[in-house]
Amino acid sequence: MKKFKIKSGDTVKVIAGDHKGSEGKVLQILKDKDRVVVEGVNMVSRHTKPSAANPQGGIVKKEAPLHISNVALVENGQAVRVGYKVEGDKKVRFSKKSDKAI
Repeated sequence: MKKFKIKSGDTVKVIAGDHKGSEGKVLQILKDKDRVVVEGVNMVSRHTKPSAANPQGGIVKKEAPLHISNVALVENGQAVRVGYKVEGDKKVRFSKKSDKAI
């Protein structure tokens, strides 16, 4: 099973690609494809057919996944690397820049 240092609900910053510099909250992690969906970043237009749920149909804007290597966790407005350490009997994530638990 793959393990990532970024979790759903974390605030991340895009560090590479077309949306470099954008920040947002992680909505979903796609472990099998090594990708994350970030709120308000990498928006794409999807053409939808009319259905019972959406009788009008039309063009819908939604977030597309980004590769997980192109995002970094944000702490105090700066992108930081994440490590793990054991405090007592708990394993916690910590920022390698400030050495504080996240």
